Amino acid sequence: MCDQDQLAAMGRVNRRQFSKLGLGGAAGAVAACTPMDTGSGAAAGALVETAVTFAADGGTMDGVFIYRAGESNPGVILWPDIAGLRPAKLQMGRRLAQSGYAVFVANPYYRSVAGQQFADFDAFRNGGGFDRVAPWRDANTPAAIMATARDVVSWLDAQDAVDSARGIGNQGYCMTGSWTILAAAAVPTRVKAAASFHGGGLVGEGDLAPVNLLDDMAADGAALIAIARNDDAQEPGAKTALSAAGAAAQADITVEVYGGDHGWTVLDSPVYDEAEAERAWANMLTLYSRL
Repeated sequence: MCDQDQLAAMGRVNRRQFSKLGLGGAAGAVAACTPMDTGSGAAAGALVETAVTFAADGGTMDGVFIYRAGESNPGVILWPDIAGLRPAKLQMGRRLAQSGYAVFVANPYYRSVAGQQFADFDAFRNGGGFDRVAPWRDANTPAAIMATARDVVSWLDAQDAVDSARGIGNQGYCMTGSWTILAAAAVPTRVKAAASFHGGGLVGEGDLAPVNLLDDMAADGAALIAIARNDDAQEPGAKTALSAAGAAAQADITVEVYGGDHGWTVLDSPVYDEAEAERAWANMLTLYSRL
């Protein structure tokens, strides 16, 4: 998972790429917490984006719900990385919604703070982000994450934009890569797809370590575990343990090491690798096509 040494080795954000992706400027930051459209007058198929709150385990969950007006599509939970809710994650949520999904971009730190805390990944790593988020992360124990997943799924299933007859997907990055397996194990009747990108905390000895929960996923569920090359170099046994656990559970688990460093899929990451990010995105869409 992302650590201080990895952050120091990342270098600077490519601001030209940052602007190209439409993530620059104060307007993007404001959009993280402001409704784009309430949906009341949106044309069929147009994206609707609105800030939402609802009761969840340990507090009030907040985030942004993005969907296509006049449609009912499979729900997806997008769990942001360690830098939390911010424009880069909303941009990823919009892209997914355009592909025909009702996407909830969650605030992973809702138990401790509300809304956006960092403008972008650079603001996180240069603004004492690790120290700031440490107590917020501590509140997210595996059991707490599973409880959160149950409440988010219940909320999604109550939305007209979500087709509750179809499965729910979820995707996570960095610290939330493990959350995707926890969610799939917590609500196997509904969460049918888990996509973990450069995720941390996937292997371990505890009963709630994701590697030990693969047999708790739905029989018709599947997972994509995309590992960063430098994470694999630091922990080469993780891919083997995950593959073996998936085989033992007779679960549909794809484990692959990608040619990008930790954070390669995230739009505002200094190590964003467009080619490998696009390949990972395409594989995720293939996973979600089963919902």
